[in-house]
Amino acid sequence: MKFLKMPFLILTLAALVITAGCADRIDDHPEAVGEADGPLRAESSTAMIESDNLTYPAYVAAPAPSRGGGDDPIYPGLVMIHSFNGLEPGYRDLADRLAASGYVVIAPEWQTFERTPLDEAVDGLVGACAAYLIDREDVNGDRLGLTGFCAGGRYTMLFLPQMEEFRSGVAWYGFPYSGGFNDETKPADLIDGLDAPMLIIHGTGDVPSPISGIYEYAAALDAAGKYFELKVYQGEGHGFMIHEGERSESFAALDAEGEMARFFDRTLKG
Repeated sequence: MKFLKMPFLILTLAALVITAGCADRIDDHPEAVGEADGPLRAESSTAMIESDNLTYPAYVAAPAPSRGGGDDPIYPGLVMIHSFNGLEPGYRDLADRLAASGYVVIAPEWQTFERTPLDEAVDGLVGACAAYLIDREDVNGDRLGLTGFCAGGRYTMLFLPQMEEFRSGVAWYGFPYSGGFNDETKPADLIDGLDAPMLIIHGTGDVPSPISGIYEYAAALDAAGKYFELKVYQGEGHGFMIHEGERSESFAALDAEGEMARFFDRTLKG
């Protein structure tokens, strides 16, 4: 029996060393602890947003209030502008996921009254959505972001240089050299007014908005000294984040969603 004690002691000490090493690694990487804690509980609702004497429905997703009482955290806010195909279920899903990671998200149905509205109408609605977020007690009004897809990507490129409410923006497969439905202002013409950092997400297989135009836009941003980030997915076509109305779970879509989340974390939570 005496001879058995020594191997047992050695194994016990080895287990303690391994356990201590794992604990050190978790301490060195606090983000691992956050991931273990899991996402926040999100809740959704519908808000009615007044703009230019019209009332638009908007989907709202936010972290749910704590059940234990006390003061709840204050979160950054995001305005999400859907594509030309409307506020499909995939956008609601994406808003819920952003809420679970610590954002209050509002996604207005900007085509409620016209399928191809003037930029001025959408500008007013987006501004009203920003005001809605600022008025909420659970939102830090100094930390608002803007994101949009397709036509919403163009609106993100268009409004970010013009609206001081937004601290950063993510433009998904937008149209920097398009005047939109009614041949109005091109986002590329407003580069000089852009002060907020912007992430551009695009695919090389995009036919409606060719990647060559995005590279040209990126070069113009760079020449003007404007901060931007560009994530390009080889072979991906237009609208790759939403597939048949639902949030895609392809590699590119999941990776791009992570890029957006990390960009907003850096620019709105940092």
